[in-house]
Amino acid sequence: MARFLDQSLFAELAEKAAINPRGRQNVNFHQMEEPCHRMAVGLQPHTYVQPHRHLTADKAETLLVLKGRLGILIFSESGEVLERRVLQAGGDCLGVDLSPGVFHGLVVLEPDTVMFECKAGPYRPVGEGELASWAPREGEAGMVEYHRWMLAQFD
Repeated sequence: MARFLDQSLFAELAEKAAINPRGRQNVNFHQMEEPCHRMAVGLQPHTYVQPHRHLTADKAETLLVLKGRLGILIFSESGEVLERRVLQAGGDCLGVDLSPGVFHGLVVLEPDTVMFECKAGPYRPVGEGELASWAPREGEAGMVEYHRWMLAQFD
């Protein structure tokens, strides 16, 4: 079977992300038990991606921007910003390959952004020590302010 990453898919993901309260929507190109997880993710500027890391040795993660712009922040263990980059479809930097254990967070810099994500399966929920303790969780008090601060890193 062939699945195409085309403009109609991007439009569908953007539309679904716009009406999703979390501001994002993905389509999986894999089955959950497969060893390689591949997905396209539509993202809107109001989505909050809490800084996190993947501690399992096989959970490297690659993100490529297919449409729009993302900002990625790489953090130290204590929450200090070590690096910030704009990832932009057709731009100077299209994506990032993250080693396991690297704290990272994303902000959406352009409406209707779509990224491709690839990492090892099978899926498992974020585990102990993988969510940044210094950043609020989705829906917690302070999340809106922290998200605003993350966005301001790209002004």
